[in-house]
Amino acid sequence: MFSLTNKKAVVTGGGSGIGKAIATILARQGAEVHILELGIEQAESTLAEINGNGGKAFSYACDVADHQNVKEIFNQIGAINILVNNAGIAHIGKADTTEESDFDRVMNVNVKGVYNCLYAAIPQLRAAGGGVIINMASIASLIGLPDRFAYSTAKGAVKAMTMSVAKDYIGENIRCNSISPARVHTPFVDGFLQKNYPDNIDEMFEKLSKTQPIGRMAKPEEVGALALYLCSDEASFITGCDYPIDGGFTTLNN
Repeated sequence: MFSLTNKKAVVTGGGSGIGKAIATILARQGAEVHILELGIEQAESTLAEINGNGGKAFSYACDVADHQNVKEIFNQIGAINILVNNAGIAHIGKADTTEESDFDRVMNVNVKGVYNCLYAAIPQLRAAGGGVIINMASIASLIGLPDRFAYSTAKGAVKAMTMSVAKDYIGENIRCNSISPARVHTPFVDGFLQKNYPDNIDEMFEKLSKTQPIGRMAKPEEVGALALYLCSDEASFITGCDYPIDGGFTTLNN
């Protein structure tokens, strides 16, 4: 089950965190993985892990917010079977505390970046006879989170794009779904705590963990396992769906 042998996958932001977990599990199941990162050096650890364990992976320096850059790289990769739109950035702020430059930056990466990859990838999926698109949304697209105005706006757009693409390409054997994680323990979380709470990291980590009713953060590998299922032939009847993976956050926090 869940074999991706002879499949070619593109994972944006595959150098660390959730993207790395997705890239490595897809490769473990037989996919040839192409990683897009802002700098090639950011993908080195993922490449080493995949290629060092008998897999096959390649990396490309790519700014997903740059339309022409994205098109050139997808043309270089050629026909693909899987696209995982994972690249994204975070921002903290309310509507009246988010500067225009920060809002534009989040939209350029988290919304336009997804559009750019969809635009460039769909012809390559079509060339392969169809395939699968996974967009990384967030529970921020489902419920209100404090101080996440720009981020929530962007992830809401990603969820809407997912439904639109699923509808438009269902007749071309292209499935499109999204995944909405709650808090996941990634290097980003560690960096956030180190920067903002250097004197009480352990206490804040515990506090953030317990915001999920299940009592902990998700592991990147757990998100990767869900992505693997949705990319596999075993999920061939699934399109136009969003999958919260949140430890009960959206349903049990009351």
